[in-house]
Amino acid sequence: MPPSVPSAPRRVARILRTSLFAQVLCALVLGIVVGKLWPGFASDLQPLGDGFTRLIKTIISPLVFCVVVVGIAKAGDLKAFGRIGLKALIWFEVASTAALIIGLVAANVVQPGSGMHVDPSTLSTKAVDAKTGGSALPSTTEFIVNALPTSFIGAFAENSLLQVLILACLVGAALLHLGHTKVPQVLPAVEQAQEIIFAIVGFVMRLAPIAVFGAMAVLIGQYGLGVIETYAKLIILCYVAAALFIALLAVALRMVTGLSLWKFLRYIREEMLLALGTASTESVMPRVMQKLRRAGARDDAVGLVLPTGYSFNLDGASLYLSIGTLFIAQAVGVDLSLSQQITVVLVLMLTSKGMAGIPGSAFLALSATASSLGAIPAGAVALLLGVDRIMDSMRVVTNLLGNCVAVFAVSRWEGALDVERAKRVLGGEAAAEAEDVPEAAVPVAQ
Repeated sequence: MPPSVPSAPRRVARILRTSLFAQVLCALVLGIVVGKLWPGFASDLQPLGDGFTRLIKTIISPLVFCVVVVGIAKAGDLKAFGRIGLKALIWFEVASTAALIIGLVAANVVQPGSGMHVDPSTLSTKAVDAKTGGSALPSTTEFIVNALPTSFIGAFAENSLLQVLILACLVGAALLHLGHTKVPQVLPAVEQAQEIIFAIVGFVMRLAPIAVFGAMAVLIGQYGLGVIETYAKLIILCYVAAALFIALLAVALRMVTGLSLWKFLRYIREEMLLALGTASTESVMPRVMQKLRRAGARDDAVGLVLPTGYSFNLDGASLYLSIGTLFIAQAVGVDLSLSQQITVVLVLMLTSKGMAGIPGSAFLALSATASSLGAIPAGAVALLLGVDRIMDSMRVVTNLLGNCVAVFAVSRWEGALDVERAKRVLGGEAAAEAEDVPEAAVPVAQ
């Protein structure tokens, strides 16, 4: 007698019960419907997304610390770790500069702000001040000084990733210096703590669909779909430019590692959908770190490159800032010369590096750029207030993919990537095997 085939409702129920991707996708659609039909109720759902993000943030710092310490201690070569950091910074600068240039070229060709004829005298900076909370981007000196921890516990309490990275490098270097014979219990303890943190990540991720539902309902309830019609030209331009940049990332990944970005997208589709729904790359950072390690990237490369990229490699933000600057200039009738546009690139190369974790950082960077040019009224930045939240999806996807490609590329250059394993895992051939094999035991191609 042939085995019975489950009915369609049962198959759907099983998929919803076992697939995080399906759960998040349904939550995304449901959030849009609720936000559109009941905007008043939707605004009360803000704590759902915020609560999930807060839980994830409590995990990130200890996770980064454990991964980096274990990576350095097991790699056994502090010089290699320094080379990874240097190569990562070079990659970040090239990638973010390319994003800025692509944005400027696209804005010059399409002219998204032309024809708006906005009177600058009707614009006020009060709305921008409210958005940014009166904060300011740190100078280069402040950024470097603030990256240095003043307290071991304080770095974790403030969730400062750069400070945690520095502490992890120091602890890892100390373990190498002392050797496992003098402190035989420290490294196993850090490894066990790492496993506990990953278990916590698994618990928290079960709340992801609820967080996506709340975040999407709030977005649609507050801004509605009308803003898309008003800023359609700008929105389409930003997303098309982002698609072009991602295509370049795919070419770069193929040339450097031989890997497919499309297969990698399928591999992290759950995390990508969650990042889109919550408009936050931090919400998926622990899971992405775990998947990169399973895909053959060595612990020290993942632990250093990915967290550092959150501060130094905001490709999506760079793309948006360059397009946004030209958009507001065109909207108020200011024609920027070539030299002024070069100044835009140079200023944004600096200001975009200190944006992570600062409320309204995009508007602070735009205001700083406008002030440096002296040709764009400060109040013109307010033109982007209505559309900024809609751009989060573009920024999140581009930032996340840019940092993941950086991990693979730098790992390959340093001989810290098992390419054959990566191809098997991304192709789905070793998915079950990758779940069972401890990350630290993954072989590394030298």
